[in-house]
Amino acid sequence: MVGSANLNVMLKAARKAGRALAKDFREVENLQVSMKGAGDFVSRADIAAEKILKTELMGARPTYGWLAEEGGEEPGKDPTRRWIVDPLDGTTNFLHGLPHWAVSIALEHKGEVVAGVIYDASKDEAFFAEKGTGAWMNEGRLRVSGRHKMIEAIFATGLPFGGRADLPDTLQDLARLLPSCAGVRRWGSAALDMAYVAAGRYDGFWERRLNAWDLAAGVIIVREAGGFVEPITKGADILGDGEVICANEALFDKFTKAIRG
Repeated sequence: MVGSANLNVMLKAARKAGRALAKDFREVENLQVSMKGAGDFVSRADIAAEKILKTELMGARPTYGWLAEEGGEEPGKDPTRRWIVDPLDGTTNFLHGLPHWAVSIALEHKGEVVAGVIYDASKDEAFFAEKGTGAWMNEGRLRVSGRHKMIEAIFATGLPFGGRADLPDTLQDLARLLPSCAGVRRWGSAALDMAYVAAGRYDGFWERRLNAWDLAAGVIIVREAGGFVEPITKGADILGDGEVICANEALFDKFTKAIRG
């Protein structure tokens, strides 16, 4: 698949940052870590990866805006375009030696995500999409699953940790959903959860209280793979409010009914 110049810049940057993270991951026991909040860690590797991404992405497109987990938001000379970046989605997995984490990059144009890359360096799987051109994983086309029955479907979510206030909502979600499906997984990376929906590995995903950089790339990858993506709360904004629910077309209504109550 031949992508645009912007997509090629994104893929190159994601792979470069992923290689640096993979090197640190092999020495995870030696990483210097500091607390950044309840259950939320930041590592030297995380910050270094963001520097790589900023150098690559802003070097190629210096007029674009910037929004990233560690570095915050910077307006660009071009107010219509910005990079939305998570250098290490799945930090807790990374720090515990669990090989399930990713680099996530999205390009937003006039408030709409038009390209996204999610790179799983541990498995060398690059999930990517551009508006109108489909979704891909490495050289293969992605499609959401074809399952029609809830009882055969596997869903993914995030479970609140560290005393987060959304625990009651999530417990209610699980109480409604678990009796009607084949299982729920919590693997610790929202970006990869959405990439896996696009790849048909999961049949759907939902989560609240996320950040724009957790979601942005996944939204376009799922949509370009044929999936439906909405905020959990009708009328909310996915990136602004940090909530999302997605699934294939056949299951979407049943799935959202279970989660929305």
